[in-house]
Amino acid sequence: MRYTFLLYSDPAEMAGMTKEDGQKAQAAMQAYIGALNEAGVFKDTDWLQPAAMATTLSLKGGKKQVQDGPFAETKEKLGGFFVIDVPDLDVALEWAEKCPIAHYGKVEIRGSQMPS
Repeated sequence: MRYTFLLYSDPAEMAGMTKEDGQKAQAAMQAYIGALNEAGVFKDTDWLQPAAMATTLSLKGGKKQVQDGPFAETKEKLGGFFVIDVPDLDVALEWAEKCPIAHYGKVEIRGSQMPS
């Protein structure tokens, strides 16, 4: 089954990172991607533009509404995602625990409704 990991973190906390901290974080993420690939479960990943660059669309009530910026104002922002293909939620949770973002942010796990 395919699972998507939505990666949330607080941009204010990230702003205080040193260049060395950033390099360590990048190396940890590359190692995580390598482990996903080696296990044969990796499908896709990407970093998203900042939430301030988002555009939100709604057709609620039959009326088109377009809003610049994110839908909700929150401290933590959605910054990226991973898509993996594993047998069940327990295995997805094991991989989510290994995601570097889990150490300073949150990893939301959602299963796909489409067969993999």
